[in-house]
Amino acid sequence: MMLTLRPARPADLGAVEALLAAADLPRQGVADHLPYFLVAEREGALVAAAGLELYGTSALLRSVVVNENQKGKGVGAELVQRLVERAGADGLEALFLLTTTAADYFPRFGFVRIDRAALPPELHASEELRGACPASAVVMRRLMARQP
Repeated sequence: MMLTLRPARPADLGAVEALLAAADLPRQGVADHLPYFLVAEREGALVAAAGLELYGTSALLRSVVVNENQKGKGVGAELVQRLVERAGADGLEALFLLTTTAADYFPRFGFVRIDRAALPPELHASEELRGACPASAVVMRRLMARQP
């Protein structure tokens, strides 16, 4: 059963939103940022997704979701790693995320907890920061290495 990671396509929107709904994660804004999402597909079915919302020299990592029967197989980690690599290749300076349940998961990718007040102002355009994600969510940041 081969797993395929690929960029999301417009036809994937419903499946991505269904994965998010099943995991009780926000769906607001996904359609607007779908071109910056990656999905994992197994036997023709989407089993995981993750995306970026780009804001100037920063991005918000969002919607990291893995189907319940695929958890623990490294699918989410592979999606996150690829998005971190993409952010670096695109010259972004920092990645941010909000989480209510996975603050212990993201340090392995270089994310550290920060105060919500330290978020760049441009990120406040995100649906996630305008109420889709609760104010109690942990805020994390990963500074990207400067490219020579």
